[in-house]
Amino acid sequence: MKESESVIIFNVKESGLTIEEVLKQGYGISGRLYRRLQKNQQLYLNGKTTKANVTVNKGDKIAILMEEEVETSIPVDIPLDIIHEDFDLIILNKQPNIVVHPTKSHQDDTIANGVAYYFNKKNISKKVRFVNRLDMGTSGILVIAKNAFTHQQMSKQMEEGTIEKKYLTIVDGVVDKDEDIIDLPIGKEDDEPMIRAVMENGQVAITKYKVVERFNKATLLEIEIETGRTHQIRVHMKHIGHPIIGDHLYNEPSDLINRQALHAYKFKFIHPRTGEEREIIAKMPSDMETLIAKL
Repeated sequence: MKESESVIIFNVKESGLTIEEVLKQGYGISGRLYRRLQKNQQLYLNGKTTKANVTVNKGDKIAILMEEEVETSIPVDIPLDIIHEDFDLIILNKQPNIVVHPTKSHQDDTIANGVAYYFNKKNISKKVRFVNRLDMGTSGILVIAKNAFTHQQMSKQMEEGTIEKKYLTIVDGVVDKDEDIIDLPIGKEDDEPMIRAVMENGQVAITKYKVVERFNKATLLEIEIETGRTHQIRVHMKHIGHPIIGDHLYNEPSDLINRQALHAYKFKFIHPRTGEEREIIAKMPSDMETLIAKL
C-alpha cells in the first residue's frame, strides 16, 4: 500500500498500544473521523485490513484510506497560482477580486470552481476543503486540504492558534507606533449585516501590527492575527484611525487601487502527514506594488 491523496500511513513508535490509541493520542485523529474509518473498514495494519482494538508493535505501519468523494462545485477553468502542492494540500496565492466559495451571485466564478476543475483534470476524487478564508478583495495564501484527515488536523491547528498567519497591508495615514497589539472585541452591526465593528459584547479579536515602511500619507504594515474574526484586520485598522486603502466597506474607494490593499503573505504550520514545520510565502501582487510605488 503506497501513500497517496487517499492513503495516509503512520509509523508506530511504541509497542503495546491499540490502533485506536495510536491514531487518537499519537496523531490527534478526532473521534468523529475515527468512527467513520472504523465503520467503513478503512483501517489497515501492515497492508491488511484490521480492527480498531488490535495491539500494535513498534515499527508497525497503520494506514487509513480516505474514500473517493465528489465535489459539488461546478468545475470551471479559472487560473490558479499554485505555490505548493503535495498529497494533502494545495496552497494558492489567491488573486484579488475573486470570491472563494460559490454564492447565489457567484455560482461558477469562484476559487472553488477553479479547484474543482483542477481536481477533475488531475483525477483527484476529493471535495474542495478550505482551511482558511480570504475576503473577495484580499489576495494571498489560501490553503485547501485534499482529504478529511488533513482538513481536521489543519482546522485543529487553526483553533489552537498554532498556525502563524501574517499579512501585508497599506493603510491611510502615518502610523505613529512602530508596533502594537489591538485587543478589541468585534461584533455585527444590527442594521448592517455585512458590517463588523468594535463593540463590548463582540467576540475576542487580537491583531498585532508592525510598521514596515512609512510614506507621506500612508503606512505599509505587517499584520499578524491571533484570532480569525470576519473582517478583523479591516475593522481594527479603521478603529485606530488608519483604514486600509481601497477598502470600500471601512474606508472609501481609491483611485490608486481597486480593492482593499491587504495581502496574506506568510503561513507557517505543522504538516499533518510529516509532522514537519512548513512556511509558505506568497509574493505581493502587482497592484499593491504599484500602489507603493505611487505613494
